[in-house]
Amino acid sequence: MPQPDTFLAVCGNTHLYPGARCRLQGLPDPQTFADRPRPVDVLLRFSDSVTTDAELRTDGPADAVLAVPAYTTGAGTQIEGCTWLVRDFVRTGTRWS
Repeated sequence: MPQPDTFLAVCGNTHLYPGARCRLQGLPDPQTFADRPRPVDVLLRFSDSVTTDAELRTDGPADAVLAVPAYTTGAGTQIEGCTWLVRDFVRTGTRWS
């Protein structure tokens, strides 16, 4: 279970790729976060129910990035750790992606 300062992000696939979206849930003030993202810990949950810890970072020269460590999919595929540029935060109903 995520810690209070860790937010669940539900991903629509078993891995991330350019253009992939994850739905970040539980933010106390999502609009403020979208306008001015801040560093947070994230628990990524992929479509095969595999979870891994990640970090949303905002302290670098680029826009927000999501740092994801290496993990193994439910089918046994090893995914290398990667840092992904977060291009934008989009509201979909009551969730943000």
